[in-house]
Amino acid sequence: METILSSHSLSPILNPKPSISKTLLSPSLQPRSASVLVSKPFTCSLKKHTPQSLKQPSLTEPKNWLLHAQQGLAALAISLALNFSPVLYTGNALASEFDVINEGPPQNSYVVDDANVLSKVTKSDLKQLLSDLESRKNLHVNFITVRKLTSKADAFEYADQVLEKWYPTLEEGSNKGIVVLVTSQKEGAVTGGPAFVEAVGENILDATVSENLPVLATEEKYNEAIYSSAKRLVAAIDGLPDPGGPKFQDNKRESNFKSREETEEKRGQFTLVVGGLLVVAFVVPMAQYYAYVSKK
Repeated sequence: METILSSHSLSPILNPKPSISKTLLSPSLQPRSASVLVSKPFTCSLKKHTPQSLKQPSLTEPKNWLLHAQQGLAALAISLALNFSPVLYTGNALASEFDVINEGPPQNSYVVDDANVLSKVTKSDLKQLLSDLESRKNLHVNFITVRKLTSKADAFEYADQVLEKWYPTLEEGSNKGIVVLVTSQKEGAVTGGPAFVEAVGENILDATVSENLPVLATEEKYNEAIYSSAKRLVAAIDGLPDPGGPKFQDNKRESNFKSREETEEKRGQFTLVVGGLLVVAFVVPMAQYYAYVSKK
């Protein structure tokens, strides 16, 4: 006998509906199967990538450490080389020198202490002494201190430049006086207009420049050098006896410049220090790296 199966009877077997599949699988089985499928590739990826992540730092860490060591030692060598090298004067000293000229004469005092060597007491005493002189004799004197001259050959040229810049006309500068002290060169200058020079006299001007300013500046007594010069000029203007000035011992000034032998000795020490630091900066990291590699 032939058994005839209808299409409706076969459709559930050949083409199962989604609703039937959902009913055949319990809810408890569905999350469990999903978790199994997801966990397998996740555990495999960890096994594949963990050896690489662990081996990578072991190769790069020594190289990074050696690189930092080389950079640190090189920076130390450069820093010490700059500290031991002779100081070069840059544009700061030049700008300060011209600032004194461009700013003009002081308005509320008689002092421009650009070298910053005068005390408050000295400035106060100068103001009292010179203001009294101006009120009585109509003569105005300015005192200037600078550290170093770079644009002019000596203090006299600089003093003349200041006088011409501050008081450009004869009427303005006739009764004006300028006293300059250069601390690094241990020298000074006194200049002024015709009325000032006539009131002081050539002898006192020369004596002040050759005695008060350089002798006391050599001993680094800058306050005494300025104030004694002011009193000597005022005494000459008032017609009083000359108080005099200090003298050089043995009539010989000490030189501030180093001899050729001292310069060569310092240069040799400097070269030796820099060379040793450069050797340390390159040889020590290489030796440490060789010791690290040989241990492996």
